Amino acid sequence: MSNSSSITEFILLAFADIRELQLLQFSLFLGIYLAALLGNGLIITTVACNHHLHTPMYFFLLNLSLLDLGSISTTVPKSMANSLWDTRVISYAGCAAQVFLFVFFISAEYFLLTVMAYDRYVAICKPLHYKTLMGSRACVHMAAAAWSGGFLNALLHMAKSFSIPLCQGNAVDQFFCDVPQILKLSCSHSYLREFGLVMFSAFVLWWCLVFIVLSYVQIFRAVLRIPSEQGRHKAFSTCLPHLTVVSLFIITGTFAYLKPPSISSPSLDLVVAVLYAVLPPAVNPLIYSMRNQELKESIGKVIVISRMVVNTGKFSSTLQYW
Repeated sequence: MSNSSSITEFILLAFADIRELQLLQFSLFLGIYLAALLGNGLIITTVACNHHLHTPMYFFLLNLSLLDLGSISTTVPKSMANSLWDTRVISYAGCAAQVFLFVFFISAEYFLLTVMAYDRYVAICKPLHYKTLMGSRACVHMAAAAWSGGFLNALLHMAKSFSIPLCQGNAVDQFFCDVPQILKLSCSHSYLREFGLVMFSAFVLWWCLVFIVLSYVQIFRAVLRIPSEQGRHKAFSTCLPHLTVVSLFIITGTFAYLKPPSISSPSLDLVVAVLYAVLPPAVNPLIYSMRNQELKESIGKVIVISRMVVNTGKFSSTLQYW
């Protein structure tokens, strides 16, 4: 039995105890992390530099890439360092920071995906009112609301999780500090105080999911009424990437947090955590660029410009090309 006041560090769950497997895990995470940095960095650079992409859809996509970079940078580098140096320790302050940042980025991303569903609904179901409803000021306000909602949710969870007594030791059954794993260490009589906040957050996220589903019901009804096949294809092309990202995000997160205790195990929890915390930030840029010809062409220009800068060192010629 230990008290949270006496805990100065936590012990994270390791992927393997064999040195070769630890180095393999480090290499895999390094590849995924570099892919996430490259993909999201290209999207951020492309949207920021190309004035043709200064539209609500790409503005929200830029924000999504920033959140993806934040979420994967919260968990993966520490896990890579632990595998490389053969350690499992994280400080108390570091664990609290991981909880806050991960909940912040994940919550804000979920709220942003809800906003992006609304953007697609207005673009397809109310195209004549799109510029009015999705003006630049409205987009900034909605993005700010998503970030602020994630910040508030993270602040509440971090404060409540680390204010309750911890009586079950300091071994966290995950490769990063997460709220459910911290709650497993709490005293039984203190769990209910955080449980109420968890249920409130689940209630808010549930209504976001309902809003997304209802938006896409209206979107698909409107798309099916489009007479031309080319028009339907174009409408679906703008919606399917977002719908794919939402599905991946919700399915993996729901299974991670709501799976039956009877099938729970440390190895399964590790695999599921990778699926919802590590994989989506790396594959989201690929999902969005696969069916978006305009984005692919703009990313291609960014790559060509980068090569020109490296090869010639002349910035003026790149501006003219762009």
